[in-house]
Amino acid sequence: MPSFEEYQTKTGETAIYPKEHGLVYTALGLTNEAGEVAGKVKKLIRDNNFQLTFEFVEAISGEIGDVLWYLARLADELGLSLNDIAQDNLNKLSDRRDREVLGGSGDKR
Repeated sequence: MPSFEEYQTKTGETAIYPKEHGLVYTALGLTNEAGEVAGKVKKLIRDNNFQLTFEFVEAISGEIGDVLWYLARLADELGLSLNDIAQDNLNKLSDRRDREVLGGSGDKR
């Protein structure tokens, strides 16, 4: 199984988009794919009374993979490492947990 770093590097091999617009392209692609995840969940509620099926999990897994691809490409466009982003996020959440401020809202809790 690849690390985030390996995955991020490998996504570059399948990145076909105008490099001069890479930041915008990847941000829009990420938003689009996240919308497809939300759309599948919406249809699960509408069409399947929110009952998870193997087919649903398989289909949404593919969409989550597309989200991950665009996330990796967006990070790369910004010169960021997914490994660092993941670690920073875990550190932030652990700090919030330790200070008992996981609930609530706002970035600076």
